[in-house]
Amino acid sequence: MSEDIEANAMDSLADMPFATVDIKDDCEIPDVPQISLERSKENERIDKDQKKKRKKKQKDYQPNYFLSIPITSKEITRGIKILQNAIIEQDKQLAKAMISDGSFHVTLLVMQLLNEDEVYNGIDALLGLKPFVEEILQGKHLTLPFQGVDTFGNQVGFVKLADGDHVSPLLQIAEAAKRTFQEKGILAGESRGFKPHLTFMKLSKVPWLRKKGVKKIDPELYEKFISHRFGEEVVHRIDLCSMLKKKQSNGYYHCESSIVIGDKNGGEPDDAELVRLSKRLVENAVLKAVQQYLEETQNKNKPGDGNSVKAEEADRNGTDSDNNRK
Repeated sequence: MSEDIEANAMDSLADMPFATVDIKDDCEIPDVPQISLERSKENERIDKDQKKKRKKKQKDYQPNYFLSIPITSKEITRGIKILQNAIIEQDKQLAKAMISDGSFHVTLLVMQLLNEDEVYNGIDALLGLKPFVEEILQGKHLTLPFQGVDTFGNQVGFVKLADGDHVSPLLQIAEAAKRTFQEKGILAGESRGFKPHLTFMKLSKVPWLRKKGVKKIDPELYEKFISHRFGEEVVHRIDLCSMLKKKQSNGYYHCESSIVIGDKNGGEPDDAELVRLSKRLVENAVLKAVQQYLEETQNKNKPGDGNSVKAEEADRNGTDSDNNRK
């Protein structure tokens, strides 16, 4: 009887929620935890594989294009040149670390475009961004004031975007750009959050400086400009630019396409729309030529077609004519 009671007790324990706890040494319950252990190892293996894939994807993701808001304000450009010269006067080695005035811009989004087809896809995404920008701005101008200086890890010097009501629409435009490009299947965006800034120097431009002991941008070099007001930029254009292609003669990046913010050109199409139209016209012309060539080739090679019959008739007529002449 005691053996039956013990057996029933073991059956009851096996049905309890803690049945997977390893208590077989005490109660000799079958090895349920081994299944959980195997599942745990399998989950760990899956997690490791996923982490490896994410790392590989991040490693392969090297942005080579970006959306740029060009800085065209002469006041801002002049102010940055004064800042750069002040730094160079204190350390002439940093002259080559300075960004040229024709390249001043605010980066809205970075991306990877590996071939011409992907570049065209990027142009389409940029054109698709325009209505979202117009919806965000609601016909108003977006003015960006710049004030103060800071660095990223003492490696990249930049002029700061001042706080104000302009920050929210700019962030919305950046988010809309990221969403629009990603929906096109383009690898776009960064892991860190979007922080609008205007870069004026980079130590990475002169890596040999590290050998000379210059490993960071000393805050004392720009302390007089900590609260300096550089001016305002009215956003009128967003460009799709290449990081690697040769820059333009004015120092600005190679630009694949642009969208104009607002009705600057009245009802006329902007450059991006003209590029898109030209691309479609060329593609249609090439497609039509290829189709025509294929049709002609198929007709010539097709056995027993009308062209072959006509050729045979022409040969017979020619033979009969020769016989009549004889």
